[in-house]
Amino acid sequence: MKFRKSVFSITYEGTYPNVWDVAALVMVFVLLILLAIAARQMSGRFDLGTPIAISLDPSALPGYALRSVMRMFAAMAVSLVFTFVFGTWAAKSRHAERIIIPLVDILQSVPVLGFLTISVPAFIWLFPNSMLGPECAAIFAIFTSQAWNMLLGLYQSLRSVPAELIETSRIFHLNLWQRYWRVEVPIAIPSLLWNMMLSMSAGWFFVVASEAISVANQQIMLPGIGSYIAIAILQKNTLAITYAIVAMLAVIILYDQLLFRPLISWSGKFKPEQEGDDEEPESWVIDVFRHAKCFHFIGNFFAIWRDALINLRLFSSRHRKHVTEVASAPYVYIALVWLVNTAIYLSILVAIVLFLRFILHYAGVGEIAHVFVLGLLTALKIMILIVLCSLLWVPVGVWIGLRPKAAAIVQPVAQFFAAFPANLLYPVVVLCIIHFSLNIDIWTAPLMILGTQWYILFNVIAGTTMMPKELLMAGKVFKVRGWAKWRAIILPAIFPYYITGAMAAAGGAWNASIVAEVVVWGSHTLKAAGLGAYISEMTTAGKAAHEALGIVVMCLLVVIINRLVWQPLYRLAEERFHVE
Repeated sequence: MKFRKSVFSITYEGTYPNVWDVAALVMVFVLLILLAIAARQMSGRFDLGTPIAISLDPSALPGYALRSVMRMFAAMAVSLVFTFVFGTWAAKSRHAERIIIPLVDILQSVPVLGFLTISVPAFIWLFPNSMLGPECAAIFAIFTSQAWNMLLGLYQSLRSVPAELIETSRIFHLNLWQRYWRVEVPIAIPSLLWNMMLSMSAGWFFVVASEAISVANQQIMLPGIGSYIAIAILQKNTLAITYAIVAMLAVIILYDQLLFRPLISWSGKFKPEQEGDDEEPESWVIDVFRHAKCFHFIGNFFAIWRDALINLRLFSSRHRKHVTEVASAPYVYIALVWLVNTAIYLSILVAIVLFLRFILHYAGVGEIAHVFVLGLLTALKIMILIVLCSLLWVPVGVWIGLRPKAAAIVQPVAQFFAAFPANLLYPVVVLCIIHFSLNIDIWTAPLMILGTQWYILFNVIAGTTMMPKELLMAGKVFKVRGWAKWRAIILPAIFPYYITGAMAAAGGAWNASIVAEVVVWGSHTLKAAGLGAYISEMTTAGKAAHEALGIVVMCLLVVIINRLVWQPLYRLAEERFHVE
């Protein structure tokens, strides 16, 4: 098979298809057929107020699983576009960073129920009498559980590109566009990939809230595993819950083998160093397409277009000269920045005044103080849980990251546990608390961190795999062992990745508190003291003002904690532990 490097003149010398071509084509066509079936079902008719029947028959689970996976991958596609646009913008512009990063801090703390309250009426109005309305609302809710940690991961990676690689790109006269795609994005690929896997797991964690929508006393049940689980919990059907767990496990194994395992194998070429004894992660899907001759032709065709796009002469020296000329007028530039900042701060001030007037009309000062106390209690739980999870998962993540074989085994297992909805543990939690007369506030707290602790593990694994091999070799040469090795080599290398994971885990725990502080199993309902339980209770009761108060207090506390804890640690990671 020979190709001439031209977009308009690609020749394909005669080679006969083989069994690998048949296998690859079957996989592609089956995938397209399933996508077409799911898309048709998701665009059917929907009448507001007419309930959608959800069957607990296990034969319905494959169709429900297909619908849930379609929603999560649609949200993943939107999250990737969002990540590359706003994550890159925040990493490249200090002024954009001052707006985007604090905004992400706020948005990742807004609970899924808060987004659903706004998005469900908007999408139903946008797509009247169509399933696309509630489907888009569910996809948007899943997007809010996926996008923030991906954006923060890309932002941190782009800010941590080694200085010698930047200098090398200048020596080879790469413009800013070429440097971004040939140097910076490859450095960010491993971290972004691990965060994508974790985002898929986060989507599973909130799949019940996004498919079993309850807003202002209006119940909308979308066909999917999430609504199946919600009905099973309501009916106390442990057999149906077992079927749901088996279905989730099967789906996670399938998309791990068909998507994430090939991506991990492909991302191995973006490691800083490749040594002879490093084992490349294996993927049978890549082996199939590698042996399929017709896909060589298709792959080379798209590779030519990819190279043509990357090699566009964008942001070259001529463009930089124009930027320099604009920047040479400092007074105009400073005035413009001042006007923009003033408009932003005035808008925030007006919004605060209007919100306080709205809240004080429905709730007194005592209610506001009570909600703040509940928020501080939830914050204390989360910080204790983050410390405990860090002590557990940082050593485990480093051990896995240094051993590719272990990573290949642990990855799907960790994905399954990260995707495991806390709702499925409600029967065990409720029965144990009632039977042993346990403290509700203490024993429901781990449910908040159950799905978000994996942010720490996955980011530590990503940071360990990107650790320069010469650092480890230097440690061996100088016989640095034990705590000295951790303090001098390992912790500085993984620290930026750990901060990203811990910050995302804390934000996710705030969100998870909505479903973790109120535990329901049939007729039994246990409520822990905390802000999450308050928001959940007010949402169910349809008290919009009180729900808004709880969400705003949650966002405010998250912003304060980020400014006092996470942002100083981020600066420390950039200034002290940046690879030079």
